[in-house]
Amino acid sequence: MNEQLVAIGRRVAGLREIKGLSPEAVARQIGAPVEFYRRYESGEEDIPVGVLFQIAQTFDVELTALLTGEDPRLHGFSVSRAAEGVRVDRRHDYDYEALAYNFANKKCEPFLVTVAPGGEPSLNSHPGQECNYLLAGRMSIVIGGHEIVLEVGDCVYFDATQPHAMRALDGRIAKFLAVIA
Repeated sequence: MNEQLVAIGRRVAGLREIKGLSPEAVARQIGAPVEFYRRYESGEEDIPVGVLFQIAQTFDVELTALLTGEDPRLHGFSVSRAAEGVRVDRRHDYDYEALAYNFANKKCEPFLVTVAPGGEPSLNSHPGQECNYLLAGRMSIVIGGHEIVLEVGDCVYFDATQPHAMRALDGRIAKFLAVIA
């Protein structure tokens, strides 16, 4: 089992207990089957970033607190230097780097996402909206059954409740800025 998933699950369970909520109540609030939610807490199931964002909102904490166990401290601005964001090893298909991890009271979550070539990514959905801006490579994104090919500089904004997945093309990595709100 992935240690980071287990640690995140423990933090989620601890916050749920502090709030005095049952697993069933939280599962209803985030729109997940209770058996999935229980697996999130145990670290047996990967929690999509968008669902983590919604869990953080449910418990009125920053996403950073769930990911790292520490509260963000900055209010005026936050700088994330190249390759110094908080790495989020969550899904085998994508590498996430949280770019505003230390900024308090964020209205959205920006990530630098790297997609390695090869393999078929699994569909994902989560509450809210998402904006992806392609920085490097070429990428196919499937949103609600529609496939769109993105070139460098292309941007797609979508309802993240629709099942979606990204795939790097041409045997090269694809990098994109993802903003989840």
